[in-house]
Amino acid sequence: MASCVSSCSPVVRFCHKLNRLKTLEDDVMATSLKRCLSTVDLALLGVGGMVGSGLYVLTGTVAKDTAGPAVVVSFLIAGIASLMAALCYAEFGARVPKTGSAYMFTYVSVGEIWAFLIGWNVILEYMIGGAAVARAWSGYLDSIFNHRIQNFTETYVMRWDIPVVAHYPDFLAAAILLVASIFISFGVRVSSWLNHIFSAISMAVIAFILVFGFILADPVNWSAKEGGFAPFGLSGIMAGTATCFYAFVGFDVIAASSEEASNPQRAIPAATAISLGLAATAYILVSTVLTLMVPWHTLDPNSALSDAFFRRGYSWAGFIVAVGSICAMNTVLLSNLFSLPRIVYAMAEDGLFFSVFSRVNPVTKVPVIAILVFGSLMAFLALIFDLEALVQFLSIGTLLAYTFVAASIIVLRYQPDKRSGSSGGGGIKTDASSTTSEQQVDPSPAANETQTFAQDGGGMKEYESFSDKLQLVERQKNVKEKRSAGMLSARWEPYLGRLLGDCEPGEVVAFSVLALMVSGVSLCAVLVFGNNQLHLPVWSFTLLLVIFSLVFLLSLAVICVHEQQPNLKTFQVPLVPIIPGFSILLNVFLMLKLSPLTWIRFTVWVAAGLLVYFGYGIWHSKEGLREQQGQDVSARYVVLPSGSLVETVQNIQPEGQTHNTLTPETPSSSR
Repeated sequence: MASCVSSCSPVVRFCHKLNRLKTLEDDVMATSLKRCLSTVDLALLGVGGMVGSGLYVLTGTVAKDTAGPAVVVSFLIAGIASLMAALCYAEFGARVPKTGSAYMFTYVSVGEIWAFLIGWNVILEYMIGGAAVARAWSGYLDSIFNHRIQNFTETYVMRWDIPVVAHYPDFLAAAILLVASIFISFGVRVSSWLNHIFSAISMAVIAFILVFGFILADPVNWSAKEGGFAPFGLSGIMAGTATCFYAFVGFDVIAASSEEASNPQRAIPAATAISLGLAATAYILVSTVLTLMVPWHTLDPNSALSDAFFRRGYSWAGFIVAVGSICAMNTVLLSNLFSLPRIVYAMAEDGLFFSVFSRVNPVTKVPVIAILVFGSLMAFLALIFDLEALVQFLSIGTLLAYTFVAASIIVLRYQPDKRSGSSGGGGIKTDASSTTSEQQVDPSPAANETQTFAQDGGGMKEYESFSDKLQLVERQKNVKEKRSAGMLSARWEPYLGRLLGDCEPGEVVAFSVLALMVSGVSLCAVLVFGNNQLHLPVWSFTLLLVIFSLVFLLSLAVICVHEQQPNLKTFQVPLVPIIPGFSILLNVFLMLKLSPLTWIRFTVWVAAGLLVYFGYGIWHSKEGLREQQGQDVSARYVVLPSGSLVETVQNIQPEGQTHNTLTPETPSSSR
C-alpha cells in the first residue's frame, strides 16, 4: 500500500492529504477538559439551545402567515424531521466523546478538508446566531421601555444610514455578550448553573402560559367560522414545517459538550432524546394554546403571546411572558457561547486552526482565550449589524453540517474496523502504536484458526474420525462466512458476487454514498427550481424526478446489501442507511430553498476558509505531521528470549498500515 501511494502522481498524493482521517487515541475518554456534566445538565443545555425566542415569535408568525392553526402539525413534522438528524449526532457523540460536534464527526469518517469546512461554517453560524439573539434580546427589552434606549442612542450617540449596517450601535446587545462570555470563561460548572437558572424560569413561564392559556381557550377559533384548522391546506402545512424546522436547531450543543460529559456513552443519547422531546412538546402545546386563545388571522407576529393575553383582558400576563422570553433568549445565548469556543478549540487542537485557541486554562479547564476572543467578535457583530441582515445568513451552515454528519454515519457504519486487537473501535481510525505490539505478541484469530489446520511442516493434519473431519469443514465454513463490515452480505453473494464481490470492503458503500448525495441534490434541485426558475415541461419534470428518485433509492439498496459493523455497546441509529439517507434529502431540500444572496455570502465565507486552510491548516495538521513521522526508517535492538541482541530494521508506515519487521537470521552481537 505504501509503495503504491508513493508511486502515485503528486495530484493523488495531494488529494490523499485533503482526505486523511483523524486518528483517535485508544483512550477516547482522555481529555484536558473537565468531565462533570450529567444527563440533566446536557438535556437542559439542549433545551436552552432550542427553546428560545422562536417559541414567542415563530409560533405567531407561522400561524398567521403560513399554516394557521395547523402550525401544530407543522411543528410535529419538523420535530420528527429534526429527530433524524439528532439521532445521527447522538450516535457520534456516544462513539466519539470528543468536543467539536459535526467537525469532529466528519474528520474521523470523511476527511480533513471537509471537516475543516464544516467547522469553519459552524463557527460562523454560532457567531451570527449569538449576535442575532443578543440583538433580539436588546430589542425586546427596549420595547418594554417604549424604545427609550434606541431613542437615546440615536439622539445622543450616533446614527448610521448605511445598507446592511444597523441604524444605531446596539451597546446593550454587545454588553450582554461580553458579560456572558466572562461568565462562560469561569468554567463549565458556572455555565451549567446559569443555564439551569434561566431554563427553570423559562419552563415555569411556559407552564403558566399552558395552564392559563387552556383556561382561556375557545374551540371556535379552530372552526370553519374563523377559516378552519388548515386554511392554507397541505402546502401551507409543509411550508410551515420548513420554517419550524429551524426552531429545533440547537441540539448539537449536546454533542459539542461530549468531551465534558461524565458518561457520554449513556448521557449523550439520553440527553438528546429528552431535550428534543421537551422542545417539541413545548412548541406544539404553546402553538395550540395560542391559536385557541384568539383567532389565528388576528395574531401579532412580533409579540403573539403577549398580545393574545392583552386582548383577552389580562395585560399583566404580558409582563410574565416578557420575562420568560428574555430568560429563553439568555439560554440560547449561553448555548451559542458555550459551543462556539469548543469547536474552535477542537480545530486548533488538531492543528487546523491557530494553536493559541487550543490553550486550556489549568484552573477553569476551559479554552479561555477562544471564549473571550470569539465572544468579543460576536459582540462586535451585534454592535453594528442589523438583525435582519444577520438572520438571512443563518441555517445554511447548520444544514450543511447535518448533511455531512448523516453521510458520515453511513460511511462509518459500513467502514471496516481499522483498529486491530481492540473492541468497540467500529471502523474509527485509532493510534496503532499500542496495538502493533499486541499484534506481534498475540496472533490474530484467523492466524490461530489457520494454525489449527496445519502441522509444523505446512501439511494438513490427519484426522482419525469422520466427526473430526466434519468439525474441520464446519470451522472452515464459519471462517469463510465471517465477513467484515463493508463487504457484500453472504445472502447476496450468489446474486451480486460477480458485480460487487471483488471490491475492497467499504469501497462500494463510499461510492454509493457519493451517488446518494449527488442524486439527492439533483432531485431537490428539480423539485425546487423545476417549475418556477427552469420552466421545465411536465414530461421532462416528471422524467427527471423518476430518474433521480430511482438513483437515490438504488444507492440506498446497494448500501443495504453490505455488512454493517456489529452492534456496539454505545447507542446506534436505527434503520441505517434509511434514516440518514432521508435526513440528507431533507437538509439539501431546505438548503436549496434559501435565498441566492445567502448562497453568495456562503461562497465568500467558504473561499475565506479555504485561504485559512491552505495557508495554515494543511501545514500544521497533526495528522500530516504524524504521516511525515511515519515515513522515517528507524533501527532498534531487540533482546530475544535466548539472550542475544538482534538488530531489527523497521519501516514505520502511516497509521493503519502493517508494520513489517525484518530480522536477520544471524545476530549482529550477543551478550
